[in-house]
Amino acid sequence: MENKINLLIENIEKVIVGKRSVIVEVIAAMLSGGHILIEDVPGVGKTKLVAALAKSVDGKFNRIQLTPDIMPSDIVGFSMLNSDTKLFEYREGAAMCNFLLADEINRASPKAQSSLLEVMEEFQISLDGKTHALPRPFMTLATQNPVETYGTYHLPEAQMDRFLMRVSMGYPTVSDEIEILGRMEFENPIDNLSAVVSLDEIISYQNEVTKVRTSPEIKNYIMAIVTETRKSEDIKLGVSPRGSLALHKAAKAYAFINQRDYVIPDDVKKMAVPVLSHRIMLSQKGKAAYSTQQNVIASILGTVTVPVMEQR
Repeated sequence: MENKINLLIENIEKVIVGKRSVIVEVIAAMLSGGHILIEDVPGVGKTKLVAALAKSVDGKFNRIQLTPDIMPSDIVGFSMLNSDTKLFEYREGAAMCNFLLADEINRASPKAQSSLLEVMEEFQISLDGKTHALPRPFMTLATQNPVETYGTYHLPEAQMDRFLMRVSMGYPTVSDEIEILGRMEFENPIDNLSAVVSLDEIISYQNEVTKVRTSPEIKNYIMAIVTETRKSEDIKLGVSPRGSLALHKAAKAYAFINQRDYVIPDDVKKMAVPVLSHRIMLSQKGKAAYSTQQNVIASILGTVTVPVMEQR
């Protein structure tokens, strides 16, 4: 486990410079069997991160550039009449892969966005009375630009809740960007990236994550954080039970990445902001005091009592 996970992180870092924490969050989402929303300005490496992850685990990678004219059939596929057999046959859409990059998801119409709901929740596609299972592992990695909102469709809360995490790449530091210039001077490093982990190993790791132990103290800690989002005057819509389940799964995955078979409070604290911040709606008071959802969750983490764990 140790060599493979670290090797996966280091392999992605051949393409993505100075963003180890984001890489770890994406891997934690993958190991949890969840999906991730990468929200950031254009040009910071969102698409390259997804492509590097897919190439590193030898998975099938499909990218669909979402625009208002994209149809649900472009995503989930459609039935076509075979002129020879006179039978309708399923033609795969972009979602039939291991890693689906839904680029600029908020530019797709609500009808197209809704076609992803079953894909993300049930890992299957229902079409013309038939169910088509998606390959395993399967992960949707969506991107959106939070600054330019002209011609976009706001993602409804129900769909935001389907994403295990929301992360942001952020601008690189000056030294990191100089290194990027050097790496990209003569070739694109992603062209020479090879797989270091197999799909079967990822599935095995996902099974191992489910076996990571969580003490009653940790579960109470998770619930204390979640309950605070429901009581806070700064929040008008708190975290749902799906959110507490998501934080539990993500903390277990983060513990696994750090070579532990049990969860500690730091695992919960590390995952709380990316897992919970997109699941809340701020009140006017919260917007004035904290500006962003991430800041509110960070503030709650600072007020909830951290459990003292026994030495293991």
